[in-house]
Amino acid sequence: MTEAALRPPHVPVLLGPLLSVCAPVSGVWLDGTFGAGGYARALAGAGAARVIGIDRDPAALCLAEPWLPDWQGRILLREGTFGELDRIAAEEGAVPLDGVVLDLGVSSMQLDEAERGFSFGKEARLDMRMSQSGTSAHDLVNQAAEEHLADILFLYGEERAARRIARAIVQARPVETTTELAAIVAACLPRPGPGQSHPATRTFQALRIAVNDEYGELARGLAAAERVLRPGGLLAVVTFHSVEDRMVKRFLAPPAGPSRHAPQADGGAPAWDPVTRKAIEPDAAELAANPRARSARLRVGRRTGAPARRLDPVVLGMPVLKGRAGR
Repeated sequence: MTEAALRPPHVPVLLGPLLSVCAPVSGVWLDGTFGAGGYARALAGAGAARVIGIDRDPAALCLAEPWLPDWQGRILLREGTFGELDRIAAEEGAVPLDGVVLDLGVSSMQLDEAERGFSFGKEARLDMRMSQSGTSAHDLVNQAAEEHLADILFLYGEERAARRIARAIVQARPVETTTELAAIVAACLPRPGPGQSHPATRTFQALRIAVNDEYGELARGLAAAERVLRPGGLLAVVTFHSVEDRMVKRFLAPPAGPSRHAPQADGGAPAWDPVTRKAIEPDAAELAANPRARSARLRVGRRTGAPARRLDPVVLGMPVLKGRAGR
């Protein structure tokens, strides 16, 4: 194995804690958010016999082409979403799986490529599509009804000034670029103090989540992992904001009597044994090396032998948009 094959271009957050909690790593794993392949390579290096990587971004497939052959078939990459990981695993003859890892949110590669339109700090046409197809942020910003746009900002970005910002966006249409949108949002909010995030952070997060249906994808991915993991198999999920973390926490929580927050499997048996009782956060050393890790949280669960559940995403705490999307 060459040194280049072992060294990822972007080190994933909480990689060390994930490998430690999941040790010993063995069998067949699925990396549902492949990105630059950091988790997949680390899992294979730690002992996984095979790792199936999934990514909806065609750019991830292209970036992996030079180094995939070095792993001699132990890492396989498929284009798709992790909400369909059970189908992809079945097509690869990998059911049941021994482990699944999901690293949610936008990747460093996507943020750093200005032309992808994810970052308010780099001028580009609004886009934010991970798959590079379908409805874009430009479409939403310029076509969504004001009320629908406000709902997106409030529910997906937890933006308290959602209605004020949505009104300003509609009045400023057409809005073409990331920096133009960031300026509109900044004009609606107080000037940030030292150490505070840019005023447009929540708006850009909300639009990205809406464009890529990230909450719906998470609910589908969690349910798919429950269907295909063997008893004793591990699910590790890295989240980056409170809504995602709440969904994962409720999903992995054992049933505690009648509760709308912990839906039970058939017969009331828990589908998961929590491996991490509380979310694991990055330590000071990781934060110093990678400030983007500051909001990351890791939760790990071990699959029981209970039947897979039919899950209601709303019960998991997934925000649900209502109303019309058009003008």
